[in-house]
Amino acid sequence: MSAEVEETLKRIQTHKGVIGTIVVNAEGIPIRTTLDNSTTVQYAGLLHQLTMKARSTVRDLDPQNDLTFLRIRSKKHEIMVAPDKEYLLIDVPLRVRL
Repeated sequence: MSAEVEETLKRIQTHKGVIGTIVVNAEGIPIRTTLDNSTTVQYAGLLHQLTMKARSTVRDLDPQNDLTFLRIRSKKHEIMVAPDKEYLLIDVPLRVRL
């Protein structure tokens, strides 16, 4: 990966509450992660499928449109996915209650 991508991942990882980041290729295979292997494989597989379904839904509603960001909130976590044509960037921060 380029130095710019590495720098961006490091910057994201320094934000308060971030547990980890995962970069997944177009086939759903993790290529860069800051999480343990089993967590990475689980998140990558499930979020790749969900992102592809969400992207398909957006395109079904409007063929001129595309999914640009996906945010999933639960009681424990807030997962953010930034899809690109070749990669997914998955950010897993703890959800902080104010």
